[in-house]
Amino acid sequence: MQFASVRLITADLPRLVRFYEQATGLPATHYTPDFAELHTPGATLAIGSTRTLQLFGGAHVASPASNHSAIIEFRVADVDADYQRLADSLRDALVQAPTTMPWGNRSLLFRDPDGNLVNFFTPVTPEALQKFDG
Repeated sequence: MQFASVRLITADLPRLVRFYEQATGLPATHYTPDFAELHTPGATLAIGSTRTLQLFGGAHVASPASNHSAIIEFRVADVDADYQRLADSLRDALVQAPTTMPWGNRSLLFRDPDGNLVNFFTPVTPEALQKFDG
């Protein structure tokens, strides 16, 4: 089995896609007006409009902008450089400026326009680097 993607459901697909394109520097692939994906080497971030819920059984299966348990994480080369690049646009969305965590990652925590938590992190200790680089 291979983990493939996380899909966010949103009421404003263009806004959320633009946010993730700006934050990650990755271009989104738009498959329909209601569905786009950002591809990374490890997994894909899929973004679907609320209209896509009809394909899964109806609007009751998911609610946009209501995540209170997951953090979407991206490993980045230099979290401090990304923080400097995004500081102005993250001003109101910032949860935590880059901080070195006890498990060895330096992490930047912020919210996307729908309120989902996003973590950009860079392994900085030998143990964390070993974990990710094997």
